Amino acid sequence: MLKKDTIAAIATAMSNSGIGIVRISGEDALDIITKIYRSKSGKCLADQKSHTIHYGYIADGEEFIDEVLVMLMKGPHSYTGEDTVEIDCHGGVFVVKRILETVIKYGARPAEPGEFTKRAFLNGRIDLSQAEAVIDVIEAQNEYALKSSVSQLKGSVHEKIGEVRAEILYHTAFIETALDDPEHIDVDGYGETLRGVVEKLLEELQKLIDSADNGRIMKEGIRTVIVGKPNAGKSSLLNVLVGEERAIVTDIEGTTRDILEEHINLHGVSLNIIDTAGIRDTKDVVEKIGVDRAKSQMNDADLIIYVVDVSRPLDENDSEIMQMIADKQAIVLLNKTDLESVVTEEELKNQLQKPMIQISAKEETGIRELEQVLKEMFFQGDISFNNEVYITNVRHKTALLDARESLKKVLQSIENQMPEDFYSIDLMDAYEALGSITGETIGEDLVNEIFSKFCMGK
Repeated sequence: MLKKDTIAAIATAMSNSGIGIVRISGEDALDIITKIYRSKSGKCLADQKSHTIHYGYIADGEEFIDEVLVMLMKGPHSYTGEDTVEIDCHGGVFVVKRILETVIKYGARPAEPGEFTKRAFLNGRIDLSQAEAVIDVIEAQNEYALKSSVSQLKGSVHEKIGEVRAEILYHTAFIETALDDPEHIDVDGYGETLRGVVEKLLEELQKLIDSADNGRIMKEGIRTVIVGKPNAGKSSLLNVLVGEERAIVTDIEGTTRDILEEHINLHGVSLNIIDTAGIRDTKDVVEKIGVDRAKSQMNDADLIIYVVDVSRPLDENDSEIMQMIADKQAIVLLNKTDLESVVTEEELKNQLQKPMIQISAKEETGIRELEQVLKEMFFQGDISFNNEVYITNVRHKTALLDARESLKKVLQSIENQMPEDFYSIDLMDAYEALGSITGETIGEDLVNEIFSKFCMGK
């Protein structure tokens, strides 16, 4: 999979900006930059020390293209593990493209999407879980997602998976050695010893699998649906959370007839929030479609925010909503507390056991309390990334589930008193499944698919 030729790409966004970066990596990187770099002192960059920065110009023959800073990072102490050069130039789209064209003219080829990170992986600088964390850092949309991605980039998943694989490999090797040399190594009763080991490993894997729910929410956000009867203040709440007038708000019941989706960041917590039509019985065909869609959205939600208008008595529409959310993750917001209340928190608690917060969407009160309840519901308050590992990648979770099933088969073989070679077969299946997370047991096609999702200069 590893190509030794020299690649180049623009590593910054293709828009006018303060600076632009052109990245070069490969065995000819230093030779290429030497040909196109000009300094006032006439120094040759190939002779300079690694991890140094040099001021000068990029030129195509006699034509000077731009004033630049050039950073040298000689392999193996670089991001890719190869000789790497980064050219920091002015950030105009034309000038950055012109420099890239010059680099390619003098011996590089255009990099494929994610090829720099792919080379870092193939050269052993990072494992596959760390490589995937790179794109997660770039795409992080909130504080938790960023912290989790950085933790994985530092090797938290790599380390945890490595510990489990090392334990599996040790016992597999012992069994295989014993089967090859039964005269000197006795495996009688080893099944019971192995049972304790496998049960402990299963606990470790289950902990990682269970973290995937929090991990998904960190990465993708909490799928949140706002429900309530007409004119309860759902659209007003959405506008407050978004910080602008995204939903139409009127005194006319049934104004919202279709779903409206927004992504918001609520002090580190991401919400993929959906405003829905007010739930009530209606003969209006269009409004009825909106009500049906609101009910459908509730089935797939991570969280339901039920908005109650405390200035109006509860009715059959409220009763229907409370029945629908009784067994779901939900928060009840007692809205319009700026008006005289005819619905009390105690009255609602008699019918629904959910967290309740008094708010006023009009006066924008109660939002901080909502933020805190969200953190406690989904992240048990504040998340620590010091010792905890969170699985945020679906591919990783699938591999963990496969490894768990293989280890369960080991326990079944022990229970059925099967020969020891049955143990090693399933142990190795678990070992291989976990290896796919770090990239130690993975095919070229999947590697190419993973890195094809990266941006060109990364």
